[in-house]
Amino acid sequence: MSLLESIKMLPAKPGIYQYFNENGKLLYVGKAKDLSKRVKSYFYFTPQLRANPNLSVRIQKMLAQTVSLNYIVVNSEHDALILENSLIKQLKPKYNILLRDDKTYPYIYLDRNEKYPRFEITRKVIKDKNILYHGPYSVGARDILDSLYELTKLVQKKSCLKSHKLCLYYQIKRCLGPCELNISQERYAKEVEDALAYIENKSLLVQRLQERMLFYAESERFEEAAELRDRIERIDRSQIKTDIDLASDEEYDIFAAAHNEERAVVVRIFMRKGRIISSSHDFIQLNEGYDEDEIYQRALLEFYQTEAPPIIAPILVACEFEGKKLIEEHLSRLFGRQAQIRHPKRGNKKELIALALLNANELLRNRKSDPKEELLTELKKLLHLNSHPERIEVFDNSHLGGVAPVGSMIVYEAGGFSKEGYRRYHLEARDEYSQMREMLTRRIESFEKNPPPDLWVLDGGATLLQLACELLDSHGVNLDVIAISKEKIDAKSHRAKGKANDILHTLDESFKLANSDKRLQFVQMLRDEAHRTALKFHKESKVKLDQESLLLTLKGISHAKIKKLLNHLGSFEAIKTSTFDELAELLNAKDAKLIKNIYK
Repeated sequence: MSLLESIKMLPAKPGIYQYFNENGKLLYVGKAKDLSKRVKSYFYFTPQLRANPNLSVRIQKMLAQTVSLNYIVVNSEHDALILENSLIKQLKPKYNILLRDDKTYPYIYLDRNEKYPRFEITRKVIKDKNILYHGPYSVGARDILDSLYELTKLVQKKSCLKSHKLCLYYQIKRCLGPCELNISQERYAKEVEDALAYIENKSLLVQRLQERMLFYAESERFEEAAELRDRIERIDRSQIKTDIDLASDEEYDIFAAAHNEERAVVVRIFMRKGRIISSSHDFIQLNEGYDEDEIYQRALLEFYQTEAPPIIAPILVACEFEGKKLIEEHLSRLFGRQAQIRHPKRGNKKELIALALLNANELLRNRKSDPKEELLTELKKLLHLNSHPERIEVFDNSHLGGVAPVGSMIVYEAGGFSKEGYRRYHLEARDEYSQMREMLTRRIESFEKNPPPDLWVLDGGATLLQLACELLDSHGVNLDVIAISKEKIDAKSHRAKGKANDILHTLDESFKLANSDKRLQFVQMLRDEAHRTALKFHKESKVKLDQESLLLTLKGISHAKIKKLLNHLGSFEAIKTSTFDELAELLNAKDAKLIKNIYK
């Protein structure tokens, strides 16, 4: 069916539409209250079908590549919004903007139901009206919490009150000792108030920490002083300093976006009780142009995600954007009360927006001057990548003769390794090809919760590269993939002869670069980190398997029988959960009874 015929058949119902190029690659996903009206607005139909010249250059370029479309009808415009967002995160269409804000931000909370309450950290909403929340914090939540317990005499550990016995914390004057002593709730409340003052006034907290750091330094306790220095730096890093005085206890979530030719950045600032308590940001690679409306839609949908935050504040945005009313309706459903999205035009609130935009532009300026950016740009040109590799995921697997097969995924982002994004996989497959298939399939299936990166790097050759591309194509995902392999000489890797001549592969070409080439060295660094992570995980898994194997051996199950069980069942977990009849069929009734007794 031609594109024109498909457009004419569109129903006047809510849904999502998808544009594809001549190779069947997904170019764009959009939502509509009326599919027919929305899609027809993209085109002029006479004298022939062509793009509406009033559209942005980005959309005209996309339509020039479009040869077919699909659509999905849903019940409402709200359902279309949710489905559109889900598909963009999973499939990474070329002309949509993908914001990878897959983080959940921690809050510090106090349970006022307790007689002697303590401060804790949570990333989930605890549904109780007596829970007092502070946050969210982009970084430094743990540092703030640790500082509270060092500077006040709160109950230090959850288990302290249960012991009914004074401990070391009381001896070093870090706890009032309500576990054994008769401490009034009024006296303890004073410590809680002091802690709250530190949470609500980071300048006061930092001042006290600096005094302690100076004391440690003068006492030549340099390690403790350095630890406090780093803690202060992390606490400072989360906040933006300002002279804006709201003279009130107002609370706002502030969103602002800025862009240059290469990328955009979304800045989030959190104001609580008239003070800026933390901020965060995310960069967005602009491969095919900037769309301010879509940036703000994605930023709000991704930050609030699937449940109401512990603190619901009015939202300030740096500009009016298309779809604001629909996003407001969606957030109202999520919050269980009317959401407010405002674009302030005057006064202190406008100054807050100006502050957010100032920081956004400063982040763009600093990012552009990062020397790693030039290297990544050169890598993109060399390998003919579709996207600038802002976020890279690297895969490797490890096993020993098929025993304890594991895989690792490491993440490189924003100029360094992002340890919080690392993933480790226990694998069932026994050969390297099947192991890579298993690992990549599991990663693809997680794209809705953790969106795809800009680039995959595989430790392997053209065969594994082809496998990855086929898996991505079968799921309709747009993603660049490369592989790095060792040069083969006489069917043996060159590394075995004392050198490391690695080759980079794309689907269309292989690149044998000089050992001194910075681009090769960068990919080698990524591969080596993935290999180190996989090997470490394998060793940990092997130790655990050896312990399980030793347990069975000591109880009378021979190594040969253990190997037979593992070959058929795949893991010790499967052995533990197998029925008596399954074990008896593989071995015998006596051994089956013995194993079931071991794993009671």
